Amino acid sequence: MTTSDDVRAIALSLPETTEKIAWSMPTFRVAGKMFATLPEDETSMAVRCPKVEREELVLAEPEKFWVATHEASSAWVRVRLAALDDLDELRDILLDSWRQAAPAALLE
Repeated sequence: MTTSDDVRAIALSLPETTEKIAWSMPTFRVAGKMFATLPEDETSMAVRCPKVEREELVLAEPEKFWVATHEASSAWVRVRLAALDDLDELRDILLDSWRQAAPAALLE
């Protein structure tokens, strides 16, 4: 089972990532842009996700993904950590979100 410690370790291993407390929760940022958060009791995370893809994810795997009411108009999706298959899936999700926030120079 993946945990908030796994999220933190993987997120901080990505280039130029920093952790900052905001809204009373850990957030992870690249070049000042947030790409992941650990809300509530740290049993889930929120990551960047284009709205079109987000709808597909939630419909395909509602046990893993959902949209918080206050994030419905933004490009974020919630992920239940306990529902993830393994650390590789967690890393793929975080890396995808990181790429959406990272400046072009880091993506080369």
